[in-house]
Amino acid sequence: MDSRKLALLCRKLADNKKAEDIVILDLRKLSSIADYFVIASATSEPHLRAVIEEVTEKLEQEHGLRPYGVDGHHTTGWVVLDYFDVIMHIMRADVRAHYDLEGLWGDAPRVRTRTRRKVAS
Repeated sequence: MDSRKLALLCRKLADNKKAEDIVILDLRKLSSIADYFVIASATSEPHLRAVIEEVTEKLEQEHGLRPYGVDGHHTTGWVVLDYFDVIMHIMRADVRAHYDLEGLWGDAPRVRTRTRRKVAS
């Protein structure tokens, strides 16, 4: 599966579990660490765990893909799933605001998708 399709699939799987404010950043012209970042917010530790499980289990069961690495823990509010060309960051909203990955990678274009779930106000 090419990296763009994988990034879009990660986004879809996170959306299945109602992850919020899902963004895909295209890093291909900016970095060699990955082609795409997928960044998603979860509202709580159980929600974070549910999003992680949805992404990892569906990618393994349906596509035979396992992350090369998993960093962080749901109790820290930030988990990174490394699928080599696609790195997924699943974060609590407060952690996401603090580390501001979108700001750090501000030069990266966002991949447009049909639907986007926003953080509830």
